[in-house]
Amino acid sequence: MPPETVGHNDEGVLLDDLGTLVAVLPGSVRRVVSLVPSLTESVAETSPGLLVGATDWCAYPAGLEVVRVGGTKNPRVSDVIALGPDLVLTNEEENRREDVGALRAAGLVVWVTAPRTLAQAFGSLQRMLGACGLERPEWLDTARRVWANTYDGSRPWVTAVVPVWRRPWQVLGSDTFAGDMLAHLGVGNVFGREAERYPKVSPALMRERHPGLLVLPDEPFRFTLDDRPDELADIPVALLSGRHLTWYGPSLVSARSVLEQQLMDAHVLVGAR
Repeated sequence: MPPETVGHNDEGVLLDDLGTLVAVLPGSVRRVVSLVPSLTESVAETSPGLLVGATDWCAYPAGLEVVRVGGTKNPRVSDVIALGPDLVLTNEEENRREDVGALRAAGLVVWVTAPRTLAQAFGSLQRMLGACGLERPEWLDTARRVWANTYDGSRPWVTAVVPVWRRPWQVLGSDTFAGDMLAHLGVGNVFGREAERYPKVSPALMRERHPGLLVLPDEPFRFTLDDRPDELADIPVALLSGRHLTWYGPSLVSARSVLEQQLMDAHVLVGAR
């Protein structure tokens, strides 16, 4: 992970989260396209006039009026190019390598984020906003303070299985931002030591790990109680906001209180069908 502070040499070359050299002249960024909802919100809350394009899934802040360029997995590359952005914001996990490559091949400057922990997210956001020519915003400092005194993950108060998809079932594995967020809330991940970041597992294997909690986020799959596997029917369920669990940006300011409340509410759902 590159250092947290934004730096550049005399040619204005910065390093994104993957260590890629990104040529951005200081003060030259006037038009930004974001292909990541959380980064769209981050720029819009900091300097809304910079954004000229975003994905169809970029719903925050409400009422954002920019050109829509398709989805995160299937952006219309030609539409992005036509907007003539000085910088395109992407994410290693959210966006496809081939789309990033196509944008760069067209001569556009692309910044890739890839935080795997909460601490990395704070640094990643500061560097990304710095690449846009922006000072560190107040909301980022507030988010740091909100999360300053949380669990270190070594003594979870409950262990959980966290599905992220079904048909086939996939769960949070190792080295994920959402897993680190849960660790800061005192929730251990029963699949957190798997080799894969999002392993495919059966409900029977979920049961064998003896989780004390079933966490069902509403992103990327919109889980409800009806999606709970029968094998885990007697385990407490926490329905969590996917935006607050998986997004890194201004949502981090309220994420701790929102997620803590939803985890506290889990006991109400014990045995509910």
